[in-house]
Amino acid sequence: MNAPAASATATAPAPRADAPALTRVEDAAGALPRAPRQSARSVAGRIAQEEFFDYQPTSTAELPDPRPLVENLTRFVVEILAGARELEQIARWVTDDVYRTLLKRQAISARARAARGRPVIRPAFAIGSVILCEPRDGIIEAVVVVNSRARSRAVAIRLEGLDRRWRASAIHVL
Repeated sequence: MNAPAASATATAPAPRADAPALTRVEDAAGALPRAPRQSARSVAGRIAQEEFFDYQPTSTAELPDPRPLVENLTRFVVEILAGARELEQIARWVTDDVYRTLLKRQAISARARAARGRPVIRPAFAIGSVILCEPRDGIIEAVVVVNSRARSRAVAIRLEGLDRRWRASAIHVL
């Protein structure tokens, strides 16, 4: 009449009595198989594979004119530091190091505005002269003069051709 109560925890089935005990795997000679040794060739192949998936340099001839990107990046960086634009809007055109640096500078600017009690105001400025230099194929270094009412600033940008597009690998606002 009384059925045995079902256990709340599941247990593994007991091994059959006629099954041989499996303790280790041996080959026909009775020796354990060994892991394959890593030769210098396989290590070099692994490194080559990792480099394959890293950013691939691109020649200047395969890339568009960098002048519009330099002018737009300059405009965006000045607005980001003024608090009028979000940093995520330029994440596609900058490397991770530049993104982190701009994020720190954005936080410092926000704290300085908060300490002075100043609201976020879109800056009024004009892009002045743009000087481009190509020190090596696939690399552009530019200096852009930004003129505002109070002062003039220089923005230095280094563009690298990576994965068939320009990416800013350094941005300095002077």
